[in-house]
Amino acid sequence: MKTNSLYLADRIRVEALKLVHRAKASHIGSALSIADVVAVLYSGILNVDPKRPSDEQRDRFILSKGHACAAIYAALAETGFIPHEDLLTYGQDQSFLMSHISHKVPGVEFSTGSLGHGLPFGVGKALAAKRRSAAWRTFVVMSDGELDEGSNWEAFMFASHHRLDNLVAIIDYNNMQSLTTVDKTLALEPLVDKLRAFGWAARQTNGHDHLALHEDLCCVPWEPGSPSALIANTTKGRGVSFMENRVEWHYRSPNDDQLAQALAELKAGSKNA
Repeated sequence: MKTNSLYLADRIRVEALKLVHRAKASHIGSALSIADVVAVLYSGILNVDPKRPSDEQRDRFILSKGHACAAIYAALAETGFIPHEDLLTYGQDQSFLMSHISHKVPGVEFSTGSLGHGLPFGVGKALAAKRRSAAWRTFVVMSDGELDEGSNWEAFMFASHHRLDNLVAIIDYNNMQSLTTVDKTLALEPLVDKLRAFGWAARQTNGHDHLALHEDLCCVPWEPGSPSALIANTTKGRGVSFMENRVEWHYRSPNDDQLAQALAELKAGSKNA
């Protein structure tokens, strides 16, 4: 399954904004932050098929930062896993498109929302694949803030101990979490060195540069016998000027005027790309 990643990123941002506005939901800043990473993954990196979402040989993709699910739901609609009209039900009572990602949605492996659970689950998937001599890989998109959770560091150790080079962790490093910056909450640096000390092949990149993301993700594992960790440096609220690097957009929903302005900015940015 291949599509144009730049086009897909634009569509993810537009649809995510509409989803959050319509449902009067939150976490749009987080969804915009990962839009480029998600677009690159669904534009040929992930071995997945919308016609066979439960294929045993599919790559497993886990969104650990489950609150950013609007980006994934948009990607799944754009790539044919779910009908576009299903997006209209996001956040409504009885909808399977819950406001934290749900495994009830075709193409979604695991329901998340309690941060610190996605990577440990992904480690289990990768270990199962190794023991079955299966070729599929596991990709986990994590937030920087959730690295405050000790469960992730246990998972980092476990993965390297078992030489899970079929596992890829992508850390959305936008330096914002909940109420303030990551640095002010619990500093992570030197993150690359820490991950390498835990036995991971770690590198960092511009999380909005599609070519750089593709070059890194198309060639995993980077080191035989080592799990791979890509630190994607991103901007929270990317693409919408009044949302970028603003912590309040972790919680706020755009009103009608703000939605119109955001969509206009995205349209202008797309034309200038």
